[in-house]
Amino acid sequence: MQDHKVAVSMDASIYPQTLKLQAKAKSAVIVWLASLASLCMVLRVAPALATKPPMRLSQTTPIEPQATQAARIAQKQAQLRQIRIENYDLRQHPITDAKEKHWRNILWTTAIVEPQEPFVAQALGNILLYARNPGLSASQRRTVNMAFQVGTQLYLNHPNAYGNLGQKFVETVEASSSPGFVAMALSGLARSSPPHARLQTSIALTRQRFPQWSQNVTLRTTLADVNEKIAPVPVPPLRDLLNWAVAPGQLQMFAICGRDRTALCTAILKDRQGQFVKEGDRLWSTPLLLRSLHGLGWNFTRGDTPQGIYRIEGVVPQPDSEFFRAFGRFPLVNLYVPFEPGAKSFLPGRAGTFAGNLKDYESMLPPSWRNYAPIQQTYWAGYLGRGLFRIHGSGEDPSFFSKLPRDGAATLWNPTIGCLSALEVYDKTGRLQQADMPKILNALTAAGGKNFSGYLTVVEVPQADKDALAVETIEAAMR
Repeated sequence: MQDHKVAVSMDASIYPQTLKLQAKAKSAVIVWLASLASLCMVLRVAPALATKPPMRLSQTTPIEPQATQAARIAQKQAQLRQIRIENYDLRQHPITDAKEKHWRNILWTTAIVEPQEPFVAQALGNILLYARNPGLSASQRRTVNMAFQVGTQLYLNHPNAYGNLGQKFVETVEASSSPGFVAMALSGLARSSPPHARLQTSIALTRQRFPQWSQNVTLRTTLADVNEKIAPVPVPPLRDLLNWAVAPGQLQMFAICGRDRTALCTAILKDRQGQFVKEGDRLWSTPLLLRSLHGLGWNFTRGDTPQGIYRIEGVVPQPDSEFFRAFGRFPLVNLYVPFEPGAKSFLPGRAGTFAGNLKDYESMLPPSWRNYAPIQQTYWAGYLGRGLFRIHGSGEDPSFFSKLPRDGAATLWNPTIGCLSALEVYDKTGRLQQADMPKILNALTAAGGKNFSGYLTVVEVPQADKDALAVETIEAAMR
């Protein structure tokens, strides 16, 4: 999209109209719905539900004009035309309040196209130098913040073309007085493969330059996340988590991922009686992609989907064609993290937004998981202001993100900036080929009723390959 309007604190989609969508959704006719413990435990399984299979092409499927081959080519060409040296010239477009809209648009286009031209790498490096300036305006900080987001993406995906940004990250750690910019730089150094040669030095320097780092949530969570990547801690028994009930009488969904978010995650579902939903003689399941377009850490705006507990409260209708490319054709499942305004009841038995402490959050987890730091990510993400997470499809063609690293089955799924992405594929004529959102919505309704509400838990487990975790593997873990 050309006009990137989303505020830097929003996470709902890779697209920029999230705030506008929220306003439209409120004015539309909306149904806002009250948005393995021991070895001898017997796994309870629900009878097979009449869940619909993924929606596939039919002769009656309407044509989506924005999904036709001609529309997609025109859209891609419009993006490519913006990759011109003059658009990245800081003399013509200095980092000022007046030029914020220009850079918001160009940086977004850069994230989509991932150009390899040296002038792009040079411009990004020069913008990152502003992180050393303690007197930036709010507008300038937003531009620099977005440069870190897009710069991280390009540095991780194309180290040969954007290797210079690694040095800019190092210099940010050395000279910036902003804990937020230092945290993003440090995270980028840790996420590269292999990690940057100056990573350990940068970690030590961060602790030295910010002696109160443990009091700053962004720095503390970033340092913990970096340490987790260097030396992962053992994951508690998955069985304990899957057989635990956050609250009686409410559905529970689980998205089980590997540590590599370029691979698909596998979602499974329990109904309000605590029984696992089945399709035939197997667990009901659906693949989802929980990967950030930018490759950012979970504690940063527009980063990966955090691990932990989310509140599910109904759906947000897809209002009109303006948001087709962002969210696809179908309604979005509405999710809340702790501290995010709008939840009707996050903590079991308490009305309203989560307003508790970490102990309250941990009480929603089985005892064996309460001291496992990664499962606390939604708590801290919400504390830091992330929100507007959704499960949704996408009307965008996967080739729109053609230069992103993709492996295996994940090639047909689109990345987000925090949301959980469901499959939605159209042919060249603009007709729907396949979509998983109807299956998801039907299963949630069947398991939780028309006004369904409950909880989603996202968790990462060790994984040997880049395929989605097999249902048989999940079933074996539960047994």
